[in-house]
Amino acid sequence: MELGPTDLPKIECKGVTKRFGGTVALDDVDVAIQRGHVHAIVGENGAGKSTLGKAIAGVHTPDEGTISIDGVVVDIRSPHIALRHSITMVAQELSLLDGRSVVDNVFLGIESGRGLVLNPKSDIERFHALADEHGFELDPTAKVGNLSVAQKQKVEILRALAREAQVIIMDEPTARLSSVEAASLANTVRRLAATGVTVVFVSHFLDEVLDVADDITVMRNGGIVRTGKAAAETKLSLIESMVGRSLDSAFPRRRSVSDGTPTLLSVKGLTRNDVFEDVSFDVRQGEIVALTGLVGAGRTEVVRSIFGADSLNAGTMLLDGESYSPKSPRSAISTGVGMIPESRRDQALFIQRSVIENISVAHLDDMTTGGVVRLGEERDRATSAADRVNLTGATVDSLMNELSGGNQQKSIFARWMLSRPRLLIADEPTRGVDVGAKRGIYDLLANLADEGIGVLMVSSEIEEVLGLAHRVLVMRCGRLVGELLASEADSASVMNLAFGLEAA
Repeated sequence: MELGPTDLPKIECKGVTKRFGGTVALDDVDVAIQRGHVHAIVGENGAGKSTLGKAIAGVHTPDEGTISIDGVVVDIRSPHIALRHSITMVAQELSLLDGRSVVDNVFLGIESGRGLVLNPKSDIERFHALADEHGFELDPTAKVGNLSVAQKQKVEILRALAREAQVIIMDEPTARLSSVEAASLANTVRRLAATGVTVVFVSHFLDEVLDVADDITVMRNGGIVRTGKAAAETKLSLIESMVGRSLDSAFPRRRSVSDGTPTLLSVKGLTRNDVFEDVSFDVRQGEIVALTGLVGAGRTEVVRSIFGADSLNAGTMLLDGESYSPKSPRSAISTGVGMIPESRRDQALFIQRSVIENISVAHLDDMTTGGVVRLGEERDRATSAADRVNLTGATVDSLMNELSGGNQQKSIFARWMLSRPRLLIADEPTRGVDVGAKRGIYDLLANLADEGIGVLMVSSEIEEVLGLAHRVLVMRCGRLVGELLASEADSASVMNLAFGLEAA
């Protein structure tokens, strides 16, 4: 008996392979995605999940293999061709016109009207009909630049639906959303599937995946580990399949730091007007100190000032007992202080340059003679640093924009491996990093502390703070409101301080 269109997979990939230079991003991938299902694709950073989504959406053209829609092999060589086949993508980096209205963005290129004469009133009516059908509450006249990230994602989804998309690929759709916004998006995804839309949900947030998906494909090293029903999976089963091993513990062993260990960094009364005030604390050699609190509490601003990126209005600092007052990051680096900033793409990486250049950039003075970089030494030292941080799936010659988020983050760590720092500041060190790469970064931080390097870490993840830190410092409204030893810290005590429910 022949299968009808509704019996066939909506999307089927067979033998799909994609290479970027010497890196195999997709390796002989076979996967079937059913019509009207939410099909999640999970894996470590660098596993190939985003590349697979982009191949289906026409962003990347496979080097080998076929992609079929409703049983018919198609040649999808661009997003425009994908859209002709009713496939579109909502990428992590949204592609909207911030200066235009919501309705303009939704119907851009398919406006109502005849010839050059547009009919805005008709577009407003079309917008309300589309939004009501899918349960979206948006002001069609609002300027997109004034919307939250969650609202912008809804505009992207409506734009796809206005073009009668039957397959929507969502690449890390909740990476920049609050928990409330993520829950709202999950409801939207389920409503879309209920109307027959097929959703490919690429994510490393496993709790959300298990909540929203019908089917889950696990990827590792560019290949498929398995595909199965979400109901048969657990977070642990997914993690172990993603990393290819059992995870006995989420965090490495925490070496004790005695009270008599010498103080490495001592800050007193640090103040930056209207940002933070009278912040004082110490970091000892080999100690991991976590600075936590709610977003906007002033944590990042404090560590930026310690690194010399922002100026202070008051306060003093000592590094190994000597006066420390960097006027710039270059000054801080020269005294043995390194920093992993909050946003790697905006503040740390040259995304179009090679890994080797990104690793060596902070230390070129040490590898230069007469203004000329000693390229052999640069390569040797960068390669050694990359090996130390276990950079996988890439070489030092790879372009940074070809790397996964986890490998990009490891490359920044490698930067500070070139010359052993005395103090490493790590601001949200695992943001945008999957569970397998997270453990690798935790091991890096613990190993640095074991070597006697002081680590000052900013983190919004309570589990991360409690699992790594020797001491926890809590900030609220620009002030340090509490200090907890690892032995006395738990989620409740940290959050009570952060919300002002406990006395300092």
